[in-house]
Amino acid sequence: MRRMGLSGRRRALAVVLPAVLAAGITGCSGGLTDTGGDNLIAGKETFVQKCGSCHTLARAGTTGVSGPNLDAAFRQSRRDGLKESTFEGVVYRQILDPARNKQVDPRTGRETLLMPAKLVTGGAAQDVAAYVASAAAKPGKDTGVLGTIGVQRSNRTAQAENGELDIPTDPSGGLAYTFANAEADAGAVKIRSKNASSVDHNIAIQGQGVDEKGPVVKDGGTSEVDVDLKAGEYTFYCSVPGHRQGGMEGKLTVK
Repeated sequence: MRRMGLSGRRRALAVVLPAVLAAGITGCSGGLTDTGGDNLIAGKETFVQKCGSCHTLARAGTTGVSGPNLDAAFRQSRRDGLKESTFEGVVYRQILDPARNKQVDPRTGRETLLMPAKLVTGGAAQDVAAYVASAAAKPGKDTGVLGTIGVQRSNRTAQAENGELDIPTDPSGGLAYTFANAEADAGAVKIRSKNASSVDHNIAIQGQGVDEKGPVVKDGGTSEVDVDLKAGEYTFYCSVPGHRQGGMEGKLTVK
């Protein structure tokens, strides 16, 4: 590979630094203390749990939209040959001291939320930075143990029983339910969604004149709605800002 001169490296940094600084302005939730070690497996697990609801990173299966797409942020710099150690250093510094000023998201016209400083710390922050640096804008899929970690997109269909329908969220904290579709008989239906992750989620139902939202829950809580449904098609989704746009929705067919 052709080595870049000093001016080339400076131009590459000029591309990646603003993008990654912008990536710090998000609504990521929850905190994490030291785990120790520069470990890609731990880094991927932590990224999915704490950052994936805000950021898109293809190799982690995350589809967050309230923060910048990390693959897009690093793509040109990776093409320019910038070293992963440089990516890692930038991400690590951004985790510990994110940008302080609110910015307007060009996609929505709304102010983005500030990511808390030191959302993860010490070894955990190093692990996340190492994983993001190894995965962002890199084609292909993770393999081995790394390939078993991440948001799993389901194509299964949940079936209501005795007027009750359970649609849990993905336990990793990603923007997904464990079912892509659901079926129920017409009439009164209680729809429940247990959320085992530390990321805020809920269950909402819309269609055929119905528009109901359950409470937002996390850490093992269950969001539920009671609705009276007639035959037809409905959409179930998470109403937390950005989550439906990130793909957290499915189709409910009522017969």
